[in-house]
Amino acid sequence: MNSSLIQLLVLAGIAIFLILKLRSVLGTRDGFEKPSVPVEEVRPQVRRDFEVIEGGSDRDITDHVPEGSPAAQALAEMKKVEKSFTVTPFLQGARQAYEMILMGFEKGEMDRIRPFLSDEVEASFAEVIDAREAQGLTVEANFIGLKELSLEDATFDRASGMAEVTVRFVGELTSVVRDRAGQIVEGDPKAVKRQRDVWTFARRMGSDDPNWQLVATGD
Repeated sequence: MNSSLIQLLVLAGIAIFLILKLRSVLGTRDGFEKPSVPVEEVRPQVRRDFEVIEGGSDRDITDHVPEGSPAAQALAEMKKVEKSFTVTPFLQGARQAYEMILMGFEKGEMDRIRPFLSDEVEASFAEVIDAREAQGLTVEANFIGLKELSLEDATFDRASGMAEVTVRFVGELTSVVRDRAGQIVEGDPKAVKRQRDVWTFARRMGSDDPNWQLVATGD
């Protein structure tokens, strides 16, 4: 065997070794494949996978009412009419209004809460307060805190722009009723009781007056 044949066999062996080594690292390629995409071309596609899809759920609404419900649709319509309206801050305001109005009613301080009541609710509150005063009764109440708050319902009349939001409250307070002599006729100053209310607030969306009024009460 001459030297040329020996060299050819050695080169062939080296070529076979390299082919097997490459296959173990890169795998097998059959047919035509697109060239590899550079890393910098891949990254923008990865970022697009995490973009917020336009028209997706509004968490400010769906955190409080079921998505697609009539209440959710009404809240969405309110937000279209008044861009600054958001549900979560509204409920924070409702929490403060509940304590103020409840304590104003218990203590008979109508002048303080009148701007936040509809005519019907104001008349109802005033009737109860007048009856207490006629009997010589006074109420001593202290607000402890709010245990529960939830948005129960919402409606919107596009023609008039009137919006109504119904909120359920569970508050804790101490309350006693005293007669003219100062004697307790009802309640215990040390006993904390729970007050359950379902209140409906209304407002014309887009108006200059930012205040909501209490238009209905229940439990």
